[in-house]
Amino acid sequence: MQILGKRVKISIPSRIEAIDQAVSKTIEFASSLGFDESELYAIDLAVREAVANAVKHGNMLDESKKVEITLRNLEKGLEVKVRDFGKGFNVDEVPDPTKPENLLKPNGKGILFMRHFMEKVEWKRYRQGMVVKMLKFRKHSQV
Repeated sequence: MQILGKRVKISIPSRIEAIDQAVSKTIEFASSLGFDESELYAIDLAVREAVANAVKHGNMLDESKKVEITLRNLEKGLEVKVRDFGKGFNVDEVPDPTKPENLLKPNGKGILFMRHFMEKVEWKRYRQGMVVKMLKFRKHSQV
């Protein structure tokens, strides 16, 4: 039986090399909660994009700024929060990567992946930084 509300906190420096560390710890935690291979793949892709965005775009690769990842076991599934300490952005201003004029542009694809692979994705701007909160349901809790 899994402990509901169990929480894991991960803090990494804003370096590209640290992204894999955060994703590995997230997958280890999600696996311990009983997510299957296809769910773990989806979690991996979404968390990888969120953490990479926080490192590169949020903290601008400034190693003095951390990226904080909080994982929480909920009744419905896994909650993942990724926080950076950069200047923030408005998610609604990111161009839609599925529109023909944006297909070859690199911007927005990570957001598209997060929204596709997770059941719920929200962004919240703080005075210092952004938090992306994502929820992945367990298959047995999808009603």
